[in-house]
Amino acid sequence: MKTLIPLLTLAIVCCCFSFTRAQDPQFSQFYNAPLYMNPGFTGVTPQQRLIVNHRLQWPNLPQTFATYAFSYEMFIPELQSGFGLMATTDKMGTGGWRTTNFGLLYSYKVRVNKNWVFSPGIYFGYGWQGIDQSKLTLGDELANNQNGTNDGTVFRVENEQYFDFASGALLYNRALWFGVSAYHINTPNISLIGAESRLPIRYNVHGGMRIPLYNGPRTISKVSYLTPSFVYRRQGNTFSQLDLGIQYHIDPIGIGVWYRGVPIPRGFQLLDSKESKIQQDAIVFILSLQFSGFQVGYSYDFTISDLETRVGGAHEISMIYEFVAKPFRRGVKRKNKLIPCPTFNRKEGFWN
Repeated sequence: MKTLIPLLTLAIVCCCFSFTRAQDPQFSQFYNAPLYMNPGFTGVTPQQRLIVNHRLQWPNLPQTFATYAFSYEMFIPELQSGFGLMATTDKMGTGGWRTTNFGLLYSYKVRVNKNWVFSPGIYFGYGWQGIDQSKLTLGDELANNQNGTNDGTVFRVENEQYFDFASGALLYNRALWFGVSAYHINTPNISLIGAESRLPIRYNVHGGMRIPLYNGPRTISKVSYLTPSFVYRRQGNTFSQLDLGIQYHIDPIGIGVWYRGVPIPRGFQLLDSKESKIQQDAIVFILSLQFSGFQVGYSYDFTISDLETRVGGAHEISMIYEFVAKPFRRGVKRKNKLIPCPTFNRKEGFWN
């Protein structure tokens, strides 16, 4: 019986974590984590760009969910291509479950006409995940009031390593953008116990626009504008979500509000169940500031699901730094110069 207890405990832990990991971490400021949403965003800025994201979800729990992301990208006019790299790490639960990914991104810019750019992109990544066995307390430890388990089954749990692949495409001009992407196309096996647990494909459909609130004859240094946008995500048969909202900008300040959930019946359906319901998740409030080439954003998720405010919502910070990329050689042809994708913060000369 004592042998059975740690076996069952370990199985439950692994199954729970495998189910949870079937859903990727998410960022409320998805537009400030563009490479995480679509490889086609790689190199859409005419400058080099560094982005750091941090999300702290459900801080009232004993062990909160913490996600970090880092990305770097640049556009090379001579090649009409964007190159980038991205690293993410996600830690959750009392078992020290951590997932880390690192990958390279590439996109090619196709000038459809003088106003529109088509940007397909790809991502090749490598990931690994596992638990900290020193933080697990199994059944025989509780039953015998001892430190450490006597059952060797726990040592069968090993860190899992895998390759990952994603692709996406983006179509944009100076005021509009629309894109689709798919991550985990190869559905890598992420099981820690030698079984088969495939990470399902995550699909993203997103779009938005930039609407100036003044279009008169005079030149105004600071024009306020709106940026409504959306992103729809679906992963496997258990996760479906819509982020829909709008931001108001009068540089250097931007404020916004977003709704996250699926506000229509049958928008969310449990696996192997006929039950369908409206999925309510959160209302997100956002504040951003722009300082020359540096931008910082903060958002708070006010939970409106069944969890309500007991879990503490979620805090998220993003930091973006852009700096000029010099061409590899002089005399770059003007036809190869990039049309920038619409930005959430206007910068002087950005469209020149």
